Amino acid sequence: MFLTKLSVVPAVMAMAALSIVLTSCSSKPIDPTGTWSPNKLYSEAKDEARSGAYDKAIPMFEKLEGRAAGTPLAQQAQLEKAYAQYKGGEQAQALATLDRFIKLHPASSALDYALYLKGLVNFNDNLGLFGSISRQDLSERDQKAAKESFESFKELVTRFPESRYTPDAKARMGYTVNSLAQSEVHVARYYYSRGAYVAAINRAQAAIADYRDVPALEEATYIVFKSYDALGMTQLRDDTRRILEKTYPQTEFLTKGFRAIDNPWYKFW
Repeated sequence: MFLTKLSVVPAVMAMAALSIVLTSCSSKPIDPTGTWSPNKLYSEAKDEARSGAYDKAIPMFEKLEGRAAGTPLAQQAQLEKAYAQYKGGEQAQALATLDRFIKLHPASSALDYALYLKGLVNFNDNLGLFGSISRQDLSERDQKAAKESFESFKELVTRFPESRYTPDAKARMGYTVNSLAQSEVHVARYYYSRGAYVAAINRAQAAIADYRDVPALEEATYIVFKSYDALGMTQLRDDTRRILEKTYPQTEFLTKGFRAIDNPWYKFW
């Protein structure tokens, strides 16, 4: 009887171990997309993205990249993932995805779109989510993203002048260049407000020398005019006033002063 009881123990232990294994297997999450075809996976991911469920769409596009590797559908999935990351507020991840696409597929027919989207991600990231609410324009922020945005748009315009994305890229390039000029003008205005008139003149003139045909230069010219006036340099003041009136015949700076920027140029977007 004693031996019989001992022989039962291993059997009981084996059954318990098997039960644990079966339980763990049954609790393991099952991938509902496992049996889907690449086309079905793409369709479902697109539906999630359209509904704004980017957190669900992104992993689906990632799975599709693997399952359709080496096909045009995989490339499309990569671009769709980048767009979903961008719309989902994951700017850094979107840029990484786009850089990888541009590196791996330099001859892709969708390269123009990849460059456009890369420029757009940096453009909107620099502008900021609450930029329009706070009335803070792109020029008051870190200019690194603005410059990178400009370079992406510039490459698009140069390499693909007939692309459907080129007209909008050109418009955004103009906005970005003006923001870079306005960044210099912000500094010049700060110097002027502090009574550092020579520094204000130098910074404003640097903007005028470095940029062409952008709205920010109107204020830069006005700062030079006001600084010369404050320094008592009447000849240079009068010369600058004539330049301001001739270049900007509709200027409101001479009548409203700095209040003329109450309706800023950056309300374009």
